[in-house]
Amino acid sequence: MKTRTATITRLALALALAMLPVTAAFAQAPAPTPTGGGVTVPIAGTIAAPGAQPGTLTGTFTVQRFAQQGGNLVAIGTLVGTFTDATTQAPRTVVSQVALPAQVTGTCPILHLDLGPLNLNLLGLVVHLNEVVLDITAQSGPGNLLGNLLCAVANLLNGTGGTTGPLSQIIALLNQILAALG
Repeated sequence: MKTRTATITRLALALALAMLPVTAAFAQAPAPTPTGGGVTVPIAGTIAAPGAQPGTLTGTFTVQRFAQQGGNLVAIGTLVGTFTDATTQAPRTVVSQVALPAQVTGTCPILHLDLGPLNLNLLGLVVHLNEVVLDITAQSGPGNLLGNLLCAVANLLNGTGGTTGPLSQIIALLNQILAALG
């Protein structure tokens, strides 16, 4: 049972960490591996951000904790890697404490309508409608404006930001998972 719990915990953390957008050009990272100081995620990709020197970066990001900055979930940890300049091809070692945004996505149920069979006799016109099930689910995440709005409205009574909202609860759970793995 303990192995199953550890596997589920690692899977939950892997899913949370897989949503970390290091840059738009980074490839999907393999599953994270626990270390003594957190969970390490391999990263590799290109940097082409405005104002930044273009090039490639390969290395690891070790998550030490999760926090909330400006109402958003961030993973705080150490980035260790090799940056290769696109023009000079000169490699540089990078070691930096960073806070990377973690995108929280998910779904929330909006409507579940289950109509049983319906039989109508309209002046000799017989209409038979079998069971109808209608499920509407909102998908939240970056770029999903309507899904984000409907999920926010559906969760209005679940608490708001600050120290008691759902994001704070998620941060506390993620930090507990990191502590268990570390």
